[in-house]
Amino acid sequence: MIDSHCHLDQEPLYSNISEVIIRSKKEGVNKLLTICTTNKSFLNILKLIDLDPMIYGTFGIHPHETKNDSVTKDIIKNNILKNKKIIGIGETGLDFYYNHSDKSDQISSFKIHIEASAELNMPLIVHSRNAEIETFDILNSYKNENLKILMHCFTGSENFAKKLLSLNAFFSASGVITFKKTLDLQNTFKNIPLEKILVETDSPYLAPEPLRGKKNEPSFIRFTLKKLAEIKSLSVKELDSYTTNNFNLLFSSK
Repeated sequence: MIDSHCHLDQEPLYSNISEVIIRSKKEGVNKLLTICTTNKSFLNILKLIDLDPMIYGTFGIHPHETKNDSVTKDIIKNNILKNKKIIGIGETGLDFYYNHSDKSDQISSFKIHIEASAELNMPLIVHSRNAEIETFDILNSYKNENLKILMHCFTGSENFAKKLLSLNAFFSASGVITFKKTLDLQNTFKNIPLEKILVETDSPYLAPEPLRGKKNEPSFIRFTLKKLAEIKSLSVKELDSYTTNNFNLLFSSK
């Protein structure tokens, strides 16, 4: 199993990282991609990726943080090249649900990340909430760049998914698909091609059923994988093979 999106630099994971790694391995997780959200978090990610061969990282600024944490294309590219285990750009994108950062700041930052991703030919981890039209329009404006797009913790509409598939995007399922009231989302994932699906925890957030309300961690990925296997009418082993291969293909990681 591969957790394609977690935040190991955040608490309570960071101060208990040895135990988190042990529990992950015990459950059969063999790769963790810890995702950057701020310039400060990247400093801890550089430490984390040296702790264990299973841990990889990214660099990027979360849309919530764009008001106070700006970057240039060169900063992104220089940070990506600091370590061969930094294998993705993000998370970036648009979040218009909260007002943590102005829309204009988010859009500007998103475009900078996209352009760095295109120049480096690296996967782009995209966060999109209450911004389907704007997210697609911006990504679509770069369609000739053949971007490697991963829609993290995808909770969008089926129509949004169909439009993103035209851009060859991948979609990551989180613990949200295990929630009882997410039948529309479950149906959307039912119709997304197997070759385009990954799984994630987004830990320490969004713990899946039956652990909802607790602090999430990578070892809980099995609950999301199990639910997604039911949705896709596959065994857990079969689905795990698809999501693992998809991750390795997207991130060119063996």
